[in-house]
Amino acid sequence: MIDELARAESAVAACADAAAWALSEHDLIATIDATHRLQQRLAAVQMAAVRELDGRGVAVGQGASSTAVWLRHRLRLDVAAARRLVGLAASLDVAPPGARAALADGVVSVEQARVIVDTAAAVSASAGAEVVDKAVGVLVEWAEQFEPTLLRKMGTRILDHVAPDLADAAAAAALKAEATRAARDRHVTISEQASGRLRLAGTLDAEAAALLRAAIDPLCAPSGPDDSRSPGQRRHDALADVCRLALRTGELPEHGGDPAQVVVTISYDGLARQLHAGVLDIGPHLTPESVRRLACDAAILPAVLGGAGQVLDVGRQRRLISGPLRRALVLRDGGCTFPGCDRPPRWCAAHHIRHWVDGGTTSLDNAVLLCGHHHRHIHQSDWAVRLGGDGHPEFVPPAWLDPEQLPRRNHYHRRT
Repeated sequence: MIDELARAESAVAACADAAAWALSEHDLIATIDATHRLQQRLAAVQMAAVRELDGRGVAVGQGASSTAVWLRHRLRLDVAAARRLVGLAASLDVAPPGARAALADGVVSVEQARVIVDTAAAVSASAGAEVVDKAVGVLVEWAEQFEPTLLRKMGTRILDHVAPDLADAAAAAALKAEATRAARDRHVTISEQASGRLRLAGTLDAEAAALLRAAIDPLCAPSGPDDSRSPGQRRHDALADVCRLALRTGELPEHGGDPAQVVVTISYDGLARQLHAGVLDIGPHLTPESVRRLACDAAILPAVLGGAGQVLDVGRQRRLISGPLRRALVLRDGGCTFPGCDRPPRWCAAHHIRHWVDGGTTSLDNAVLLCGHHHRHIHQSDWAVRLGGDGHPEFVPPAWLDPEQLPRRNHYHRRT
């Protein structure tokens, strides 16, 4: 084998030195076909060697943690390519003979072979070896016309062609399996960035995807011939519009004791005269123009503010800290007040400094915002919380942590 590969390498080297510009159009096309076919045949030889090397444990014997890691170092591949190589080699090892032969003959590409192997494995779950072989034969024929993505799509209904009596049951089983995978893989990640911006990423299942498209697609169209927004910007604005519509319904569940809402703090003079930026309850600032735009479609919730931003008067008291009192607490604290915590108000509960059952009042001077973790920590530890002389929370650590028990404060949520 080594001698034959050496001769093949020598022949390829001679071709590399040849002048492609001297070839006719017909010969150029023939060259592309021949090199592609040769690539697939070489891939089949490489897969066989990888399967054998992996089976013998050569990579581990040479000190690598796996065959993929060994290949990454040996062939200078990235780890994803090395893993794909090992995975395909393993799948070809148990694949029907027709799939391996097609790759060895150069009639299918490596990616097409992957599709054929995956499809054959899916068919084998509901049919016997004879049906699997027929499916592989049909897929090899289709591979002469269709690239891997389309071949995979057509392979989902391969039983319609080779075993119609099994197709409906197999399709139902495949649909159920896909629903299970979609439920397992669904997620949305929200990553905070500078200046209050968020980065969204995730995978929606088919139902959620349909709901999202139904909601935002009508809002994604250009608003007119002068609309200069990019498609991505239009989708962004459509998502914001959907959120506004949801907030206007009043049917969203309460969050932190208040209805779901956007809270912006600004002085009345600043709002009226368009002089000052507003502050969102989660921290970032908004331009005066943005604040006035929000105020056009919002309830104005007044609070009396002192010169240093201290809330002086917010109205009635009750056992649960909600409504105007919670809003006042958010204005004062800005988030979890435990030293070093950056959790925003929406992640926080209102904690009575002196517990309500012990006679504590439900008032601004007897409450602080704490996230779930620090709320539990305060109840279960020797930390103490109180309001300082300026009316802002401060925490006294236990003596074992700080013998001098110097009060500490949270500086993440200072409003400037």
